[in-house]
Amino acid sequence: MSVADIRQNYEKFELLEASLAADPFEQFTLWFNDALKAGVPEANAMTLATTTLAGRPSARIVLLKGFDAQGFVFYTNYLSRKGHELAENPCASLLFFWPALERQVRIEGAIEKVSPAESDEYFHSRPLGSRIGAWVSPQSQPITRAELEARAAQLTESLGGEPPRPEHWGGYRLAPDRVEFWQGRPSRLHDRLVFQRDAGQAWSRVRLAP
Repeated sequence: MSVADIRQNYEKFELLEASLAADPFEQFTLWFNDALKAGVPEANAMTLATTTLAGRPSARIVLLKGFDAQGFVFYTNYLSRKGHELAENPCASLLFFWPALERQVRIEGAIEKVSPAESDEYFHSRPLGSRIGAWVSPQSQPITRAELEARAAQLTESLGGEPPRPEHWGGYRLAPDRVEFWQGRPSRLHDRLVFQRDAGQAWSRVRLAP
């Protein structure tokens, strides 16, 4: 089969203005819960897109670890490629794709580090192996597998059962100013409803052509 012949007809749901929640956080909660109920694998997986000051983009999958009216939170190594790019250009985009529900959510906005206390709380909730892993990996830096395994063995022994959070590891919160909800529809006439935040922090809504 040719790649050009791979198609999926979307016909499960619709997204109309009359059923849209009052704000994007409420609507995201509804759809996220739908994804959990549908058993979508890693429903909290999202693409994080960042750029350098020169405009060179990069993207990768990270995991959502919390959200509320303040924004969407994930955790990573601050010295990684994405950490350096966010330090240069603290704006980013998130993308959720839940194919079982034929839905996407695109989120854009400014991003900043969460408080050290918030990072500490999440870090100490992680499995021990993940906490040690935050110390082991010089993320995005060249390394051999043997070197990585040697660091893991050394730090597993030296850090013990209660490793502290390394200063180079913690959370980011993206505060959205634009959130788009995309629902697949037949004949590629998809529903695209967008929340946009104005200077006064009020949300407006608009439908976009598919």
